[in-house]
Amino acid sequence: MTDDKSLSTYAHNVKIIAKDGKVTLKGPVRSQDEKAAIERMANDAAGAGNVTNEITIKPESNKKKTN
Repeated sequence: MTDDKSLSTYAHNVKIIAKDGKVTLKGPVRSQDEKAAIERMANDAAGAGNVTNEITIKPESNKKKTN
């Protein structure tokens, strides 16, 4: 995942917890596409049915702060 330059910094920092052949993904990403891409990579590595996806989507804020 860290080599995939199409993913945001948030996606690169998703926590991957592996124990007894099971993988849990935690943390925020910027889009549904990133969430799906990370889950797909985890399924490829751990096998279908061994991944719990607890990733949340946190889109970039378009609001500008004013003083």
